[in-house]
Amino acid sequence: MPVHVSTHPLVRHKLARLRHRDTPPSEFRHLVAAISQVLFHDALADARTTPATVPTPLADAHAEVLAERVGLVPVLRAGLGMADAMLAALPEAAVWHVGLYREHDTLMPKEYYNKLPADHGMDLALVLDPMLATGGSAIHALGLLKAVGVARVKFLGIIAAPEGVAALQAAHPDVPGGVRRPAERGRVHRAGAGRRGGPAVRDGVTALQGVDDDECLGAALVGELG
Repeated sequence: MPVHVSTHPLVRHKLARLRHRDTPPSEFRHLVAAISQVLFHDALADARTTPATVPTPLADAHAEVLAERVGLVPVLRAGLGMADAMLAALPEAAVWHVGLYREHDTLMPKEYYNKLPADHGMDLALVLDPMLATGGSAIHALGLLKAVGVARVKFLGIIAAPEGVAALQAAHPDVPGGVRRPAERGRVHRAGAGRRGGPAVRDGVTALQGVDDDECLGAALVGELG
């Protein structure tokens, strides 16, 4: 599927507040959660379902239930706030954590935690990271999920630098889409979120400050593999 940037008015409204420099930590965390739940519903719009019959107080009713086992893969630690919000909507989702950091000199992602097993139990995995900056962490995480044989993989983020989107698509060409214009090297870490998110989101978002709107894909990004 193509890259999807949410244009929902409520998402745009909440994103404006999220990016405001004066947004306090408690509101920042709430906004990350609220936007993440909208993204979660968008990401599952094409999830496969199967017919089911459920008992109601009056009679049995025909219904549909998810036919795919959904997994959440937050990139530590920034993705945890997104995962918590999505678990509130689908408590039965599996959660697997991937720990990555960016090496200072090479800017390449370094893996420090990964317990993804071969029997992961996921038909659809969602990689969660609030910020797609250079794209290195997303590329690495998607590669890990491909390596263990996950059938369908999507990436969900809240703010994306065009440079990161382009890098992700070059590394995983089965993720189509477009960007407006690349951010300059050295500015991809300033894609415009407030500075007060607290530990749950600080690693991935709070270093990001104040790039012009034509230099980042605002709102939400959903890319799909497979």
